[in-house]
Formats: sequence, structure tokens, C-alpha cells
Amino acid sequence: MNRFLVFLYAMLMIPTTACGNAASAPEPPAPQESAPQAAEQDANESMQPEPAVGRQIQIIFGENTLVYELNDSQAAADLYDQLPLTLEVEDYSTNEKIFYPPEALDTTDAPQAEGGAGVLAYYEPWGNVVLLYDDFSMNGSLYALGQIASGSEQIRELTGTVTIEKVG
Repeated sequence: MNRFLVFLYAMLMIPTTACGNAASAPEPPAPQESAPQAAEQDANESMQPEPAVGRQIQIIFGENTLVYELNDSQAAADLYDQLPLTLEVEDYSTNEKIFYPPEALDTTDAPQAEGGAGVLAYYEPWGNVVLLYDDFSMNGSLYALGQIASGSEQIRELTGTVTIEKVG
């Protein structure tokens, strides 16, 4: 009887030791990108808009120049891509100047405009760019494009035909 139990025990132990521990099994190597996939990824990355770091525009009127530092939103990139432009600036309200770019800007990832004087924004319902020279109330349709870098004291005097260009 003892031999039978030893035999039975041995037979039961063989299958369980053959299975091994799954945790000790080596993991398969991670799949590597093929050359076409890597090339496609590089091409897609090169189609992204230029980084906002150092992306500036200048608005020239008469002997004066305003310089704005753009944010990294798609709306700011859309405006930047339309430059250079020559167009009319209009006085609107008591705190802003406006102009109409030829094409609409994509505000999908643009932050809401907030702050005060010096904000460059886009008012989506009318499709106009706003240059603020005084405090303003927040508006759910007003999106920030950037901030004045130089010439803030001249925004109030801005009028007539202006030229808007990329800096650099």
C-alpha cells in the first residue's frame, strides 16, 4: 500500500512540475517598428505646426511696429501660416482694434482669452482678430492667440492699412 501511495504521489507531481511557473518564463521581445512605419511617423511629425517658441508676428503701420509672441494653439498657427497680410484695422469699442484674416482659424485647442491690455485674440463668431489695449470681460467665443512683446503703448494708435508679417 505504501508503494502504491508513493507511486500515485509521483504520478501526480510529474505533470505539475512540467508546467513550470509562468512568471519565470522569458517574455517575448517587444515588436520593433518596421522601416516604413518609422518613416511614416517621421513624416507625420514634420507636418505638425512649428513650435510656438520664438514664433512672433509684427504689425507695421506708418513708422510704428507692434510685435506679438504667439501661443502654441492651432488658431495661432493658422494665423501665422496666412502671413504676410496687408489689410485694414478697425477701431472697435473702447478697448480693442480688429482685423479680419482671409481664412478662419481653428480654435479646437485654443485657450480662452483672459487678462488685459496686450492680448491678441480671435473672436470666432465674427472671424476677426482682436488687439486689446485695455481690460476686457471674458467671453466664451474669444480665444487667445498670443501676447504683445513690444509696442504695447502703440496699440491704441493703430489705424488704417497695416502689414502683418512673420518675425525672423
